[in-house]
Amino acid sequence: MKESLQIEGMHCAGCANSVEKALAEVEGVDKASVNLATEKAFVEFENGEVLHEKLKEAVQNAGYDIKEEADEDKDADITGKKKLDVAYHKMWWSWAMTIPIILLMIPEMFAGFALGGELGYQLLMIGLSSVVIFYPGWETLKGAWRSAINGSPNMDVLIAMGSLAALGTGFVALLHVFGMAPPFHSFAGIAGMIMAFHLTGRYVETKAKGRASEAIKNLMTLEAKEATIIRNGKEMTIPVKELEVDDVMVVRPGEKIPTDGKVIDGESSVDESLATGESMPVRKEKGDEVIGSTINKNGTLKVQATKVGSETFLNQIIRMVEEAQSSKVPIQEFADRITAVFVPVIIGLAVATWTAWMIFPEFFGQVAVWASGFIPWINPGMGEIALAFYAAIAVLVIACPCALGLATPTALMVGTGLGAENGILIRKGKAVELLRETDVIVLDKTGTITKGEPSVTDVVAVSDWDKKTILKYAAAAERGSEHPLGEAIVSHAQEHEKDLWDASGFEAVTGKGIRAEIEGKEVIIGNKRLFEEQGITVNSEAKADIEEYESQAKTTVLVGVDGELVGLIAIADPIKEDSKKAIATIKKMGFTPVMITGDNERTARAVASEVGIEQVIAGVLPDQKSDEIKRLQSEGKKVIMVGDGINDAPALTQADVGIAIGTGTDVAIESGDIVLVKGELQSVVQAIKLSEATFKKIKQNLFWAFFYNVVMIPLAVMGMMHPVLAEAAMAFSSINVVFNSRRLQKADLSTT
Repeated sequence: MKESLQIEGMHCAGCANSVEKALAEVEGVDKASVNLATEKAFVEFENGEVLHEKLKEAVQNAGYDIKEEADEDKDADITGKKKLDVAYHKMWWSWAMTIPIILLMIPEMFAGFALGGELGYQLLMIGLSSVVIFYPGWETLKGAWRSAINGSPNMDVLIAMGSLAALGTGFVALLHVFGMAPPFHSFAGIAGMIMAFHLTGRYVETKAKGRASEAIKNLMTLEAKEATIIRNGKEMTIPVKELEVDDVMVVRPGEKIPTDGKVIDGESSVDESLATGESMPVRKEKGDEVIGSTINKNGTLKVQATKVGSETFLNQIIRMVEEAQSSKVPIQEFADRITAVFVPVIIGLAVATWTAWMIFPEFFGQVAVWASGFIPWINPGMGEIALAFYAAIAVLVIACPCALGLATPTALMVGTGLGAENGILIRKGKAVELLRETDVIVLDKTGTITKGEPSVTDVVAVSDWDKKTILKYAAAAERGSEHPLGEAIVSHAQEHEKDLWDASGFEAVTGKGIRAEIEGKEVIIGNKRLFEEQGITVNSEAKADIEEYESQAKTTVLVGVDGELVGLIAIADPIKEDSKKAIATIKKMGFTPVMITGDNERTARAVASEVGIEQVIAGVLPDQKSDEIKRLQSEGKKVIMVGDGINDAPALTQADVGIAIGTGTDVAIESGDIVLVKGELQSVVQAIKLSEATFKKIKQNLFWAFFYNVVMIPLAVMGMMHPVLAEAAMAFSSINVVFNSRRLQKADLSTT
């Protein structure tokens, strides 16, 4: 079982790690994953004994809170706007106090003029900075205190320590005015500036994160609000949430289809772009399935509801995307290990910096004198203790675990959102990284390379039987089968004969055929292997016909009655229009395509040759496909498996990356790491391109996050970073990661 929780109060990677650890320690929880970018936690447990209250208590004990579903469902847009408004309000207030601080500091720094004298100046610096720290910065201080007392210090702790330490120097300078303390350089004004830059960074980050998640928010707002239904012979309008399965909905031109269903009357074109990314409307008529929230273009349709509420296509997509955003990419584990200890290490480093400056004042003093020649904000005349504080405060506020924590989830958030808009559902984050390591793409034939809609092309009588009778026996037996070949035979027979015989004793022989009793006769229908096992002779003339059809990429079904071969039925499954082009692109991208099928070698080779595939694995039963994947993996190959997600489920799971091709509303496929809503092979190319682009952004984000910390922290230790500039740089680092992720929205997913 799974439960998603909306977490409140998280601000950095340390926060996310703390919540994740707290949830994982709850008895009965198998796995917990927290996404900083979406502020959501996903918890997995085997049974329903893990109470919501226990999870809430664990989160609260860690210093955070859970937003209840009732609040979540009100309106995601309102919640996001409220967060942005609060962040803006805090930023505005911080600068309303900080700008006067800057205006007071400029004449003091450059002309030695302190407004109100030394006493008045210090009181103004302390007063204005205190307002910034204790009013708009109060939540930061509270977050710091909560995380500190819970033994999991986060980013707020670094900001709180840096700003309060700087503010404290103002009180020492103030005491000096009254002769109660030695001379000391005041950083009180800097304290307010540190918090102002921090809150500015929070605002820009909140705004950028909101835009980064626009795709999923747009999906959540696409649902129709009302539905027109027919009850008791009358039309009435009801809220969509009151719809029930089997309700008949009337959908007029220009209206959204309220929920997933099946057309029972009428013809029209439907815009399904929200589901598939395909801009061209799709023709719909009686018997066709339609997707909720898609737009009816021209004709009036009567649609019978088949899914409502959380089971609809749109809600499945939202759930899949949210779960993907909470999953972790393997490369993130290294960043997580660093962020878990980042804040304590930085606090220790700040203490060590202050200690080092106090123990080796001459060495660091010489560095300060040298650096002051080209860095204007360094003042060697501040004194040893002030310089030590200056460097330590800079270390505290320049270190940025946020950028490390946001590097992966923000890119994954944008990537999964972009995928959802194009009918590509990334279910597991690991696929983003593993795809780039693969070298072989195994493609199931039926339904993947071909349309999966076979039709009868030829009926051949082998004995004295006539074709019509052979077809009647075959169709009667296949009426109990759900195999596409069987359905093709039944469909073809019904075009010529409305009344089919009844069959009894139906038995399916997996991967080979069927048995049934019809009109007192034993009928066997299947492949040559089944007939050989039953000891039924297949004469040379029949073998020649079979070879001829197979060379034409047709599957040949043998029909036997009472132990005698009586006829052959040739069935062709047309190749999808885009298969040849997609496979050419796959080869161009450096992958080796391999076709896998239960068909015989000759038919398989004919199909493979037509689409440009050299390697073929034929005659494989459904339960053997995963063994073939294992064999390829044992040869050192990394394998992508592409199949329809039903009989290919074991192979999709066994592969390094499983790509399941769904069609229309059939997207609830648990075995694929990636699910493609469109049944086109070109979508595989798009999925690979999307994964490559997403992982590229993740690598870029992690590089810049590490680079920033590796370069900036040593500069702060050496006293070369002004604390205010250090905080500004820290805020920029996080913002840069989020904006870089947003650029992923412009990724080229074209298949040309």
